[in-house]
This record gives sequence, structure tokens and C-alpha cells, in this order.
Amino acid sequence: MREVEIKALLVDPYQNTPVVLLKDQGSEKVVPIWIGTPEATAIAIALQEREFPRPLTHDLLQNVIDAMGGELDMVVIDHIEDSTYYATLFIRDREGEIHEIDARPSDSIALALRTGSPIYIAEEVFAASAIDLPYEDDDQQREQFRVFVEKDMNLAEFKKFIQ
Repeated sequence: MREVEIKALLVDPYQNTPVVLLKDQGSEKVVPIWIGTPEATAIAIALQEREFPRPLTHDLLQNVIDAMGGELDMVVIDHIEDSTYYATLFIRDREGEIHEIDARPSDSIALALRTGSPIYIAEEVFAASAIDLPYEDDDQQREQFRVFVEKDMNLAEFKKFIQ
């Protein structure tokens, strides 16, 4: 398994669909996962560390896990089937038993951000879907791309959905 972090949350301009880029911590490769707008909004809210007076769905799930004495150990994006990614939540109960819960990667990421839990991608999934960040051999173009992803495309695209 490879631990990943969110590199960017952006909108695919061709499909007008949100995409989360998960960057491998041990390389310059990313795994793009197309997600729904509500899930992208939930991820954006967590990245911005915004709180609402009443719990949103992922906050509610976190509250339920906490109230039952559990904790989210990790999220694993563990396989692809018919171009659809699948994830598993690994939740430890108060007795220390691990429960594996099937979940969508987007919901898993939103929950992991709220709980501070690590996100992993199975080696097979990484091998099948990871791509190099563009401009690997051109430092100037690579820096321009990095600035573009981190500043122009990152959360700014989603502010219209959460304001």
C-alpha cells in the first residue's frame, strides 16, 4: 500500500466534473479520481477546516464513530471494477476490533480529512491508475503547473458550491 495525500481538488474542464488528485508520498505520481459535486464540496469544506452550526453528513458519521468509542484507523482505496474505484474504512471499536466497511473513495477521503486518518492506495490500484505529474524534465514548466494546480484550480473552483 502507498500512503497518499490530497494534491488538488479541481474541476475537469472537459467533463465539468470534480476530480481529486491523490499524490503518492514516495514519488511524483498522482492518482486522479473523478467524484461527485456533493462529495467534492465535503472534501473542500474539510480542507478549509470550516465548521457549520449543525453537522453535515461526514461530520455526523465522525460523531457516531466517536460516540461509540471507535476511531477511523485508515482509509484504503483497494480496487477498481469497471472503471469505478472502491474503498474500505478500517474502523477500530472500543474493544480494539477492526471493522472493514465498504465505502466510496470520495466519502472515505472526506471522513479521513475530518478525523486526521491516513489514506492509502493498494499497489494494484496505484499501478493501474497513477500518472506522472506533467513536465517532469522541465523545472520551469513543472513549477508553472504546480502553481496552477495549487492556486488557480485548487479550492477556488469549489467556493461557489459552499458559499
